[in-house]
Amino acid sequence: MSVPGLVWAFRIHSDGTPESLPIDQPIALSHDGLLWLHFNLADARALQWLTAANLQVPALARGLLLSKDTYQQLHTVDDCVYGVISDLLRDVGEATEDTGYLRFVMTEQILVSGRHHALCAVDATRRALEAGRRIESAAALMETIVEHVADTMDGIADRVAQALDEVEEQVLSDSAKDPRQTLGRLRRTCGRLHRQLSGLRIVFHRFEQKHLDDLKPALRLRAGKLAQRLDGLDHTIVEMRERSRLLQEELHLKIEEQGNNNIRVLSVLTALLMPPTLITGIFGMNTKGLPFTDLETAFLWASLLLVLSSVAAYFIMKRIGIIR
Repeated sequence: MSVPGLVWAFRIHSDGTPESLPIDQPIALSHDGLLWLHFNLADARALQWLTAANLQVPALARGLLLSKDTYQQLHTVDDCVYGVISDLLRDVGEATEDTGYLRFVMTEQILVSGRHHALCAVDATRRALEAGRRIESAAALMETIVEHVADTMDGIADRVAQALDEVEEQVLSDSAKDPRQTLGRLRRTCGRLHRQLSGLRIVFHRFEQKHLDDLKPALRLRAGKLAQRLDGLDHTIVEMRERSRLLQEELHLKIEEQGNNNIRVLSVLTALLMPPTLITGIFGMNTKGLPFTDLETAFLWASLLLVLSSVAAYFIMKRIGIIR
């Protein structure tokens, strides 16, 4: 009988050679080497199978595997390493900016992992195994998954850096495009990646500080090396987040300056139109004694006064420095 909810399965032989197993056929849990079973935890049948199967893992590890906990963590108990790590969701073969979580239980003979949505790192690891990548131990397989997590985030970071370069060019070149929406999206992406990487590297720093001498060599993750790479990547993400913040501030200053210039132009136009408006109001008074009332060219004289009043106002404002 096939295993319900199984996405893929690999058997790693003692020489490190991976073998892809058909998921529509029964899979023997007792074997030589390492067995990797990856499940779709959104399938209720998979949860039932994992609850009843004799996986020979501690109850705490099985409970975390079946839970919906989104807190990144890494634990060891009775020659077993288990936990929850974050990854980026995958959509039609492409990494998205949304966060997903991979749950796993690892012993010397078996690695059981599961997710509720398609993830990038485990899929990249699957492709690497199908291409013939050799795996020495369960810890090496888990390290490969974490390395692909970092690779995926590194790719997103490269895309963000390129987008920031384009936005910076728009800001400095006085482009007509409005990059505010793009900058907001980039800052949000940097914030998500930072939160994800920060939690992940803290998990491995804490794991490195534990006394792991009691663990079997096949389960000893090189947590320090993984944490070091995650630290470097997180530092890059933080720098890009700060860069996006500075670009947004510069853009706001630029928009504010443009607004001030517009207000200045409106103020000047208003000042230029005030004298003609005053003259028009005077000639519109229904009183006796208004000038030019008896002249046939009165309209021309009034128009000339309107123009001269605007010209006089212009030179006065230029004289006092309002108009440059």
